[in-house]
Amino acid sequence: MAIKWVMEPIQIGSLALANRIIMGSMHVGLERLEGGVHRLASFYAERAKGKVGLIVTGGVAVSPEGGMGEDYCNAYADEHIERLRPLPQAVHAAGGRIAMQLFHAGRYAYKESTGLEPVAPSALQAPINRTRPREMNPEEIERTIQAFADAALRARQAGFDGVEIMGSEGYLINQFLSPVTNHRTDEWGGDFERRARFGVEVTKRVREAVGSDFPVIFRMSGLDLVPESTTMEETIRFARMIQEAGADALNVGIGWHESKVPTIAMMVPRGAYVWVAKQVKDAVSIPVIASNRINDVRHADAIIRDQSADLVSMARPLLADAEIVKKSIEGRYEDVNTCIACNQACLDHIFSGETASCLVNPAVGREEEWRLTPAPVKKKVAVIGGGPAGMEAARVLAERGHQVVLLEKQPRLGGQLNYAVQVPGKLEFSETLRYYRTQLSKLGVEIRLGTEASAEEIIDEGFEEVVLATGVTPRMPELPGLHLPHVVHYQQIFEKEVSVGNRVVIVGAGGIACDLSHLLVENTQLSAEAAKYLLEYRILDSRELQQVQSTKRRVFMLRRGKHVGTGLGKTTRWATLANLKRHGVEMLTEVEYREITADGVRIVHAGEERLLPADTVVIAAGSTPNNRLYEALQGKLPVHLIGGAREAGELDAKRAIYEGASVGRSI
Repeated sequence: MAIKWVMEPIQIGSLALANRIIMGSMHVGLERLEGGVHRLASFYAERAKGKVGLIVTGGVAVSPEGGMGEDYCNAYADEHIERLRPLPQAVHAAGGRIAMQLFHAGRYAYKESTGLEPVAPSALQAPINRTRPREMNPEEIERTIQAFADAALRARQAGFDGVEIMGSEGYLINQFLSPVTNHRTDEWGGDFERRARFGVEVTKRVREAVGSDFPVIFRMSGLDLVPESTTMEETIRFARMIQEAGADALNVGIGWHESKVPTIAMMVPRGAYVWVAKQVKDAVSIPVIASNRINDVRHADAIIRDQSADLVSMARPLLADAEIVKKSIEGRYEDVNTCIACNQACLDHIFSGETASCLVNPAVGREEEWRLTPAPVKKKVAVIGGGPAGMEAARVLAERGHQVVLLEKQPRLGGQLNYAVQVPGKLEFSETLRYYRTQLSKLGVEIRLGTEASAEEIIDEGFEEVVLATGVTPRMPELPGLHLPHVVHYQQIFEKEVSVGNRVVIVGAGGIACDLSHLLVENTQLSAEAAKYLLEYRILDSRELQQVQSTKRRVFMLRRGKHVGTGLGKTTRWATLANLKRHGVEMLTEVEYREITADGVRIVHAGEERLLPADTVVIAAGSTPNNRLYEALQGKLPVHLIGGAREAGELDAKRAIYEGASVGRSI
């Protein structure tokens, strides 16, 4: 379908935007690298070329103690103006618009990064920070309000098109508003009006500093998702107060970093929080921006058509594809490299102190050095293996002009991505499969399915170089009883080659085992539409529906080591494990295996020998590289080994696609 509503121009204060898609704020960490500000400028310029209506920077600190400790991400001194200037210059040169986000982390600031003690409304330690903050005194509060205003003026002087005040996600302004984090009894805490005062005063002061002709967006928390925090009624009142204080638009954020509710992971349905933006929109007269798990411009178009919001914020989707807006304008939806909300290369990297990239688009952060250029010598290249590593290698090689033949022994492309799409909550991987199939077809890659390549055939056909992406072979541990008829390996279940009983023991507790457990305990035959029908007509209540949605299987995951879920992303592991526990999956660590019997698996756990009854025993104990062909081709022609064939362990699509992208640029 053609998009319409999202392409209507809109005003945010004095700023006219060509369309209604905003690139939401993200910390990407490029400033940590050599030439960081110029890398960041190139990163934003690529998104501006992609026709996004407005870019919002990652948080720029308004004071030293409230920042991330990075040299670039600051606007608390006049000397920072020149450091910031390359960003708007690059974006303007690319035809875009950019706003700077005014940021103070409050109790989320890390002393290890800033070298300073974090400050907050009250001296209450955040569960995600090892340092307890110091309570701000009234003089510090006044200085911080002025710091927001001064930073806003510096943004204007540096050439930005507007500012966004960061008042959500549990940062300082949000901490003042919430009764969970504000226990003050003075004029800055207590009842709602006094808790709201800090955010209101910041908005007023920023407006006074920049004047009436400079856009001020306020990112507010629509839902904190923290027990006993701000109510929806208070949230709506706060939105009206911020409008009255001078904001030109409200950007509705969802959840705090410490919330136990997933808000942006793949398991969250698309657009699950648009209803919150709608409630805010109905209460104010300034433009309202919806966010969270909106990764298709057609979906954004429907949100605006239905008057649930005036604009839509996409953050990670513009990591996955800098041209998502441009491609959608041109009707090329099948060419969009869709964000799958995996978090593995963006949020996981940032929270580990690395620079952000993207699992499906590893060129993020490498915009300059990874620009695709035509191959100086066009070659006939064989890519062996059609998993994520092989598909990306073939795509890049073909785009650079090589003649590429992709050989895959299975009857379909995708490798173990075909397993991932079967797991409840991981259907987004189907978008990645669609993207590669489309691109390989358009680029003229010859695809030979059901073809197991041999060294002799590759040499005889005259290939000049070979990329081996032949993946992994499941590792079978040495364990008595391994060959009993009820023992299977995980691939057989995903390939639907075997039936699975009601008592399942999985030997292994890594990422694959977690995915498999989720597949086994959740009834995927009951569609979302069927569940909605059963609830609407009161055929089942929510408790009964939950029982129906469960398969009634009893599943054990076993691990010799101490940790379950190794290989899962840092920012999503907790949600995955919590979900498995809700479904009754039992996870045993530091297990000694004795044997597999006809009745189950005999183990020693916590010093006690026991038999875990099992109708089905699943081996998910890691993998070994499938690199036999590499050894056969060595010395006969140039061979590149990538993905699981190079290094096994937990399945790692992030590394696989990165290595495919890298080798595709090297030949």
